Amino acid sequence: MSEKRRLMVRNLQELERMAPNGYSVGLNIRFASPMYFKSTYPQAWQNTYAHNNYALRDPLVFWGISQTGATRWSKINLPDPFGVLKQAHDHGLTYGAVASVGKITSRSIVGIARDDREFTDGEIEELEDLTRRLHDSAEPPEELTPAMVEALVLIGQGYRHASAARELGISESALKARLSSARERLGAQTTAEALRMAREYRLI
Repeated sequence: MSEKRRLMVRNLQELERMAPNGYSVGLNIRFASPMYFKSTYPQAWQNTYAHNNYALRDPLVFWGISQTGATRWSKINLPDPFGVLKQAHDHGLTYGAVASVGKITSRSIVGIARDDREFTDGEIEELEDLTRRLHDSAEPPEELTPAMVEALVLIGQGYRHASAARELGISESALKARLSSARERLGAQTTAEALRMAREYRLI
């Protein structure tokens, strides 16, 4: 596991500790789609949210796209014609906070929830710091070269090294060099990890 991946895992564990009723993480949002997404909110709420396409109607998302910082859900005074926050409340997400960091072209938004009390000022500050760390740990690597992409795609399709090299018209050692360069650029220890990361980052 790469160092960035280890950092992300530790940061997500901290987030889980902060959010008794779950969290939602969208990192490096580009063209309305996050490069990494994870939610631990109750499954029934996740299903309702996805079924109704609330990501395009959620005032928390609108807030996160329009500005950076961190605040309590109760402090957000944006229109909510679809009653997203009320429905979240009905699913046990009574109190919450949201943080937004990064450039508008690569924004990260994190929400946390609990059902017993509002989050404190200190917890709001901690959420913003944690969101920034998650954003940094998920920052995608440089683009892969076309040669690296070709090699990874063939391996991902199940080709063995020898057959992938033949398909590309190169030597097996040249193929391995391309895969090694891809691993190095992605910060991956194995080709399987490099392939997974390249897919997550939408580089292939």
